[in-house]
Parts: sequence; C-alpha cells; structure tokens
Amino acid sequence: MDDQYILALDQGTTSSRALLFDRGGSVVSRAQHEFGQVYPRPGWVEHDPWEIWSSQVGVAAEALTRARIGAAQVAAIGIANQRETTIVWNRQTGQPIHNAIVWQDRRTADWCEQLESRGLGQLVRRKTGLPIDSYFSATKIRWILDHVEGARALARQGRLAFGTVDSWLLWNLSGRRLHVTDVTNASRTLLFDIHKLQWDDELLEMFDVPRSMLPTVVASSSVVGATEPHLLAKAIPIGGMAGDQHAALFGQMCTRTGMVKNTYGTGCFLVMNTGDQAIDSSHNLLTTIAWQVDGRVQYALEGSIFIAGAVVQWLRDGLGIIRSASEIEALARSVPHSDGVYLVPAFAGLGAPHWNARARGTLFGVTRGTTAAHVARAALESIAFQSVDVLQAMQADSGIRIDELRVDGGACANDLLMQFQCDLLGVDVVRPRISETTALGAAYLAGLAVGYWPRLDALRGQWQVDRRFSAAMDAAQVAGSLRGWRRALRAATAWADDGQT
Repeated sequence: MDDQYILALDQGTTSSRALLFDRGGSVVSRAQHEFGQVYPRPGWVEHDPWEIWSSQVGVAAEALTRARIGAAQVAAIGIANQRETTIVWNRQTGQPIHNAIVWQDRRTADWCEQLESRGLGQLVRRKTGLPIDSYFSATKIRWILDHVEGARALARQGRLAFGTVDSWLLWNLSGRRLHVTDVTNASRTLLFDIHKLQWDDELLEMFDVPRSMLPTVVASSSVVGATEPHLLAKAIPIGGMAGDQHAALFGQMCTRTGMVKNTYGTGCFLVMNTGDQAIDSSHNLLTTIAWQVDGRVQYALEGSIFIAGAVVQWLRDGLGIIRSASEIEALARSVPHSDGVYLVPAFAGLGAPHWNARARGTLFGVTRGTTAAHVARAALESIAFQSVDVLQAMQADSGIRIDELRVDGGACANDLLMQFQCDLLGVDVVRPRISETTALGAAYLAGLAVGYWPRLDALRGQWQVDRRFSAAMDAAQVAGSLRGWRRALRAATAWADDGQT
C-alpha cells in the first residue's frame, strides 16, 4: 500500500469537498464546490439532493485528477457529512420526492412544541439523548410524508427510503445497492436508541415514520461496500462514515475521555468525548454517540450552535460590508473593540444551551458612531460568546474541567477570533497543523477499516500543533464582555417571547 491513499468526501452545508490523504495524514490534493441554498420561507432551508450528489462526485474526481492519481491507488473512501439534513427518495426510481430539508430548517418547530407539551420530551431524551427539536431528522421526515402528495401511500408500500446525506451519497456511490448509515448519523434522527444501538419502535410510532424507510445501521469504521466501478474508473471500498462533528472529533484525536474540540464551520460545534459513559445533560446539551470503532462505542456531549461562520456569510451576502469572508479579520481589527455592540446571531433560533426556536438575530448597542468594523467585530465575537456558553454547560454536566480546547474548521484560521475565544475561556486554544480535521477523521475511519493504518495508536502521533493561543485579556475586561453578552441574550429572548403573547 505504499503508493496508495485515502479519499475523504466531506459533504458540508454550503459546499462539497474531497481531500486525498497520504499515510502521514497529510493532504495530497483537495477540491471544493459550493452549491445553492434554497430559502422557500423565513426559517426554511433546503438543498437540491442532486446538486449535493453531483457536486460531491465531481470534486472526488477532481481531487484525484489534481493529484494525478488513479482510482487503483485509492485504498478506501471515507464519508463525513452535514448531519440531520433529511432526504426522502423513491427506491425504484432513485428520485428524491422533495428537496433535502436542512438541519437549520425550523418549519416543524410548532409540532415539536406540541410534542413537548404532551410530556414526551423525557422519553425521547432518555432513549436518544436529544431534545425534541426541529433540528433533528424525525419531524422533517414526517413533514415530507404529510406534505408531498402520495408520499404516505408510497411509504406504506415500502417504496420510499429515508437517509441523512451520508446515506444518500452511499446509495448513489454504490449504484443504488446500499441503503446504510452509521451509528453517529442514526443517533441524530430522534429515532435511534443510543443505548441499545437500534431503531426504536416507540419513537417510530411517535413520529409516524414507517420502519421500512430506514437504512441499515453500521459501525463508523467498517467496509460496507464499494463504489460503482464506472464512477471513478474502479470499484473503491467505502470504509468509514460519520457525521461531520464526530469525524472532526476523531480527526482531532480526541480519543480519550474529557478531550474537547470546537469546529468553527457554518455552525459551531463543541464536542467532548465522555468515553464509555453516555452522560445525561441537565444543561440542555446533547448526549450522542461519538463513534463505533473496533466494536467499541464511545459517547460524547455536544453543544450545537446554529450560526457561526454563517454570520460572516451574512455580512458578505446580506449586508455587503465585506466582499469575501477572508476580509472580516482585517475589518474587525481596524477597531480596538466592538464599542458596546453585540450581535446575537439567532438567524435560525438559538441552539445549545438555550434551545429557543423562536429567537431571531438581533443587534444591540448601535449608536451613530457604530461602523461596519464594529458590526464585523461583534459578529466574530458572537461566535466566541456562544462557544463559552456551551463549554460552561459542558463542564457542569461532566464535572470535567478542561485545560485546552482543540479547534478546527474554516474560521479557526482567524487569529483574532481564536485569541478572543482563548481570552474568554481562560484555557489554551490549540489549532492543529492540519485543520481539515473533519475530512481527516473520515479518512482515518476508512483507513483503519481496510488496514491502511494498522491501529489507532499509530494515528495519535500524527496530530501536531500549528499554534497555541494563551489567555492575555484582563479578567475584569473578560467579565465585562460576558456581562454584556448575557444582557444581549436576555433582551433577544425577551423579544422572542414577547412575540408569542
């Protein structure tokens, strides 16, 4: 296998990416393609499933071409994917019956509140580790079945398939032979018992989802099949699948209990490895499966922030105050602070630890002296503030006081944001040499499955530090900043709640 590589498919919320890794865990080549976002109504977000597929297979071929590597030199493919995003398709035709409903979508929030009011939340959390929220897949499946003409009848006949994006990609990669998901993606549906590791009949009945629609659940690191030969000129084993945040945790080598990473992507996701123990959260965090490798399941606590890097996209596309995302750091650095401006970026509601589906984005503290630079700085700081809220809840739930935070994702390249994050937390923020940890985790899972890497211990030594940030801000300044943020949160929440009276 000396001349072989691992191909990682990293299917995200705004783009599809493919990266080729060598045995040392270094990136040999990469390709990326953005795809369209569909907003039918306020709070609704959709994707075209065929655009997801075509962009993903296209960048896979492009990555191989750029590296001048043939499919015969690819030992395995690993898949990491945006989670919870829901696709339903016809098993016979292979055609989706509706656009993919994205994890950010809030159209089922009212029904989720009805289920909660019936006292079902405790049952759901006990089995799944999750709150009843439109973030997850189950209510999205039901919405499609209830709103697409004839869908219920087709589902009863066993002719419809549900999948998160990993399943959709695998279905097409395998020439429609494999309808499979892994335990991490299954754990994000509200339909999977994370303790028994199986689909749960009581939950299926509650959410009115036929069992016949569901994929087979497999380990995160296991060979489930191979690609259709004509796609990449050769059948390539598919050996690893995991939701993007689980893959990033693995790519960061947070393989020991108490290790934490934060991915700064479209959303922001803090995940703590809790080992063999599934810790019930009393602070509105998610209890989820980290991965299943070598027959062993590890669990995690997670705090999901809906809007992180997406706030930078909003500054670019919605307000037009920057032309590209890379400009935001220089603009924010042009002022020494936000001058009392706070942005609560609840464009799709507030995630952990608040879970307020009604909240919406709100800007506070604006004066005649407020400039685009102050808004840019407030936008960056909002990402760090939200992460502090989650990490404090995580430490309270686990009883573990962390001493470092490993970071990845596109925004971790922003030194201003990383230093501010470090200052607020009072612990080191560590950026790895290879920041493509989501794709790297998928590659590691696939490579372990086919023996490309012989064992997990061999991978830990590959993780290397690019930069370590240490706290430098005065404690009083930190406390003042956090007070201002919490005041803004209270105001945004009051505004959202007042709209319901």
